[in-house]
Amino acid sequence: MRLDKFLKVSRLIKRRTLAKEISDQGRIAINGQTAKASSTVKVGDQLEVRFGNKIVLVQVEKLEENAKKENAVNMYTILRETRVDQTE
Repeated sequence: MRLDKFLKVSRLIKRRTLAKEISDQGRIAINGQTAKASSTVKVGDQLEVRFGNKIVLVQVEKLEENAKKENAVNMYTILRETRVDQTE
């Protein structure tokens, strides 16, 4: 499944166009490698997403083309959430 579609279906990011913009800015990594919106996501992959001053590390648990809101949270597991100080 494409990275931008996974982010939208899993509801990590609300809109697919926003997911595409964020990934094209280099703010998303799959297994430590910077990823584009068209990158393929597989079960077991670890995604690191940078939201402003927060970095979220999640592991992909399952892939679904369409997921209801209550099932979307089962698509990933949050491994770590880190706040980043932007006073540099």
